[in-house]
Amino acid sequence: MASTLMQINTRDGSRANPTDVSRGVFGATIGIDRLLKLWDKYNIKTTWFTPAHSAESFPKQIRKIVDAGHEIGLHGYTHEFVSTLDEQQQRDVLDKSIKVIQEFTGKKPRGWTAPAWSTSKETIKLLEEFGIVSDRRPSQAQDSHATQEYDHSFMHHDSQPYYVPSPHLSNLVETDNSKPASHWMSPMTELKPSSVVEVPANWHLDDWPPFQLSLTQASTHGYVDTATIERLWKEQFEYLYRECPDDGSFVFPISIHPQVSGKPQVILLHERFIEWVNGHDGVEWVTMEQIVDEFKSGKLSGVSVEGGAVV
Repeated sequence: MASTLMQINTRDGSRANPTDVSRGVFGATIGIDRLLKLWDKYNIKTTWFTPAHSAESFPKQIRKIVDAGHEIGLHGYTHEFVSTLDEQQQRDVLDKSIKVIQEFTGKKPRGWTAPAWSTSKETIKLLEEFGIVSDRRPSQAQDSHATQEYDHSFMHHDSQPYYVPSPHLSNLVETDNSKPASHWMSPMTELKPSSVVEVPANWHLDDWPPFQLSLTQASTHGYVDTATIERLWKEQFEYLYRECPDDGSFVFPISIHPQVSGKPQVILLHERFIEWVNGHDGVEWVTMEQIVDEFKSGKLSGVSVEGGAVV
């Protein structure tokens, strides 16, 4: 499982609502404590994608996560929507965030997830530039532990790791109604893999849309019955467990937020789901960096993402 922490970014630059900020404080305090207790109960190690602002604002809480043996990954500074930033702003946020997280953990973070999974054309290029790289040679897998090397933002697949295609290496002509139709009627060019491993994101395995009420986000609901989401997660798992490849491997990355999953009713959902999953043979609860290690070593077969027209 992956968790993300307090966010104060408002995307459009409007002032942060103090009540929304208080919700983030709940997540960074009460939510963290409840989730750490949950993970300890089931002996699960997780990945926490942490905005650097959260790390600097709640150092004692982040220290609890590190001391409990969980992985810490990058998640922006104030949860900035990357798609709204220019390239230099993206570079500045990465530089600052890496330094903050490295100071807490004593090592360079290996992974990154885009706030709100809102990426940019420069995303993968910048992750490579800042050292989120992955040696494709299995024999060298252990040598990469000191560097960042994976992303958790894209959705080319839902249950297999892969080398993510880099958007800046492909051309996609978007529809522009101000121009003749002939301008945009051309295929996407060939997808070209980067050196960054992707642990796929999946909105249907995220707690935010169903359980977080936000008066400014039409995509959130806030009052979905936990039994509905429990059934949705189980049905996805059942299919993937039944249809998994010959080597019997697939990944099931659940993304949660302490201000959401730290609520009592959602904690109970996680307890029921964990116990149900544990009833299946061969299941392991692992961090995302372990997924990446197993993919690079060949233990997880993963997939290759193809598409686009060769020009």
